[in-house]
Amino acid sequence: MPMQDIRPINGNLQDTLVEASKIPWIEQTPLSATKVLYTGAETGSWAVLFRWKKGYVAPPHKHLSASHTFILKGKLKVRDGVLNAGDYVYEPNGVLHGATEALEDTEYLFICNGAILFYDDEHFTSYKSWEEMEKMRRSAAAPSDQAAE
Repeated sequence: MPMQDIRPINGNLQDTLVEASKIPWIEQTPLSATKVLYTGAETGSWAVLFRWKKGYVAPPHKHLSASHTFILKGKLKVRDGVLNAGDYVYEPNGVLHGATEALEDTEYLFICNGAILFYDDEHFTSYKSWEEMEKMRRSAAAPSDQAAE
C-alpha cells in the first residue's frame, strides 16, 4: 500500500507564535487596553487580550460572526450573567449584546471570527474587525515621531 501524501499544498504555512508577556498593552481609554495576538487577513479572524479596569463599560454591539471569550482574571457582567476567572462563553453569529461591564479589574482572551458592530439608540457607532486590530498593532509598533528627532 503506498504512503499517503499529507504534505500541505501551501508550503508557506507556518504557526504563529506570540510571546504575549513581551507585547506591550495598547491603551485605548484610561480604563481599557489591548494586546493584539493575531490578525488573519485570509479568514477575518482575530485574537486579542483585553484588560479592562473596574467600571469600564463596552457599548451595545452585534456579533457579525462567532466569538470565544475566556476570562483570565476578574469579573465581567455580560447580559444577565456574570463571568468569573476561568469562565468561557461562546457567542454565536448574529447575537445582540447590551453593554458589558467590568465589575473588577479584568483580563480576558477574546477570539473573534469576524467583525463586531457597535451601536446606540440612534445608529451604528463603530465596528471592530481584524483590520482595525492590525492597524492598532502596527500603529503601536511604529516608532514615535519624537524618537526620530
